Amino acid sequence: MDDATSLDRLHDIVVPPEVPWWPPAPGWYAVMILVAAGVLAIAYRAWRHWQANRYRRAALQELQSADSAAAISEILRRTSLAIQPRSEIADLVGDRWAAWLAEAAPLPMPPQVREQLASAIYRKSETTGELNSLREYASGWIQTHETPAATNSLPEDRHGC
Repeated sequence: MDDATSLDRLHDIVVPPEVPWWPPAPGWYAVMILVAAGVLAIAYRAWRHWQANRYRRAALQELQSADSAAAISEILRRTSLAIQPRSEIADLVGDRWAAWLAEAAPLPMPPQVREQLASAIYRKSETTGELNSLREYASGWIQTHETPAATNSLPEDRHGC
């Protein structure tokens, strides 16, 4: 049995050790860092968006306890002061106030609501139906109004240069 081709001289196949899952290759560290940075960026933007809409949540909460058209109009005015300078909002009264509200949100303003907002400070009492329709419009306005677009801050060219 000293034959070189004898099957007794064969050995088992030596299997290499398994490739471990950890530590990963250097490229995977870069991928993990990028994914973590992306998750953090998305979380930060979501937090900023939530913080930016804090005034909307507060206004909606106050709107639930408003018991008159004047109170609802006041809540709408305070909400609009969160997005516009006081100099642009303070002098809006009556029909101009209702028109500004109609322009600031994509909601259609019913004529009844427009009349209520225009004369809210002069009216003593409203029916429950009128108040509910005004509250419903105000809630929709608070949720959907848009922040005005940034204006061009560059000075005008007054000299024709």
